[in-house]
Amino acid sequence: MSSNKIRWSSWLPLVPALALLAGILLVPLGKTFVRSVSNPDLTLANYEHLFTDGVTMTVLGRTALTAATVTIAALLLGYPYAYLMTRVSARTRGILLVVVLIPFWTSVMARNFAWIIILQDGGPVQSAFEAVGIDDVVLYGTTAGVTIAMTQVMLPFMVLPLFSTLGAIDRKLLLAARGLGSSPTAAFWKVFWPLSRGGVMAGVMLVFTLSLGFYVTPALLGSPQQSLVAQLLAQRTTLLLDFAAAGALGMVVLVITLVLVVWANRVGGTVSAIGVVATSQPKDR
Repeated sequence: MSSNKIRWSSWLPLVPALALLAGILLVPLGKTFVRSVSNPDLTLANYEHLFTDGVTMTVLGRTALTAATVTIAALLLGYPYAYLMTRVSARTRGILLVVVLIPFWTSVMARNFAWIIILQDGGPVQSAFEAVGIDDVVLYGTTAGVTIAMTQVMLPFMVLPLFSTLGAIDRKLLLAARGLGSSPTAAFWKVFWPLSRGGVMAGVMLVFTLSLGFYVTPALLGSPQQSLVAQLLAQRTTLLLDFAAAGALGMVVLVITLVLVVWANRVGGTVSAIGVVATSQPKDR
């Protein structure tokens, strides 16, 4: 009896947060779902229309491809940077960390308008291409330009989880691998990389899920002809006032995101367990 009281009392501090979460998240989601299956009678026509209108699936595919490209680019840039942060002195590490955090201290609008200046016709990027003999390079208003800008915006969300994971890996494991005859490359791929996959998975899922619903950068740097899901949702709610169809699209994106998060938790948990087993082996073996 007393253990049950203790168990319930431990949950009491969470009641205000859970109530706030229900009020600002669960209730609106519930209303959105009800609206998506009401027209006004109970129907799945809005969901059927998503897969048959010829537009939504194209936009979803473009959004998934853009999010995947941004995630891969952020990983390729962020992993070496996070690895470098674990190898330098504390003072240099602090400087590198400040560089990562600067985007959080800068207005999103300011960053995106800066990218407009950089990528616009006659801007620095186009001028640089023309200087080496490559003409007619257009990035502003294209998916490529959106991808470049989104990669810069999302890079801190990749670097920080990676830095947390890489910094916790025992460097003596690499020395042990070298002592057993492994080359530096083999030691990295067989020892360091498997132990870092938990951080990689966390960064990948964070960047990918954020990129799926990103709105500001595609809206400012993209075009209506190459719109992403967030732009399509905004168009259906603000211009077409088709809240039922927008709700159905939003629920589909939410389900896709939740499925990816559950899958990542399963894979990440397996990877973390492998890492714990590897690092907890007796040192004299």
